[in-house]
Amino acid sequence: MHTAISAKLINITAAALTGAALLLGAGSGAAHAANKIVARVSLSQQVMEVSVDGRPTFAWKVSTGDRAHVTPTGSFKPTRMHAMWYSKKYDNAPMPHSVFFSGGYAVHATYAIKRLGQPASHGCVRLHPDNAADFYQLVETFGATNTSIVIVK
Repeated sequence: MHTAISAKLINITAAALTGAALLLGAGSGAAHAANKIVARVSLSQQVMEVSVDGRPTFAWKVSTGDRAHVTPTGSFKPTRMHAMWYSKKYDNAPMPHSVFFSGGYAVHATYAIKRLGQPASHGCVRLHPDNAADFYQLVETFGATNTSIVIVK
């Protein structure tokens, strides 16, 4: 399964880079319309759907904030990224492939994969390690300014 996702990711990246090259040659007015990523997180469904240039591309199970911890809703841009981060707030808990979007909140990998599909985090959006790596690579390739993380109830 991960091989298929990685192959798909490579194809998406290649298409994005080709599209960017074509758009840069077409003039600055059209360049801002393409090569956008939208990651839509549904708190009620515990799913993150990723669209590239308006096309649904991935749908992954997530774990968001549990009853005692809120995951913020709204539309966000990535603020920083770390291949590996350790939570200063939660006993140096590992947060691989972190894409921070609001203060200490991030989309990141979890090793508690059996909890995916149900609220279980301290407010972050947790993904399977393979999916978090793919999302991290997408954001790195397309850029934070071309990425939106939208969290809805």
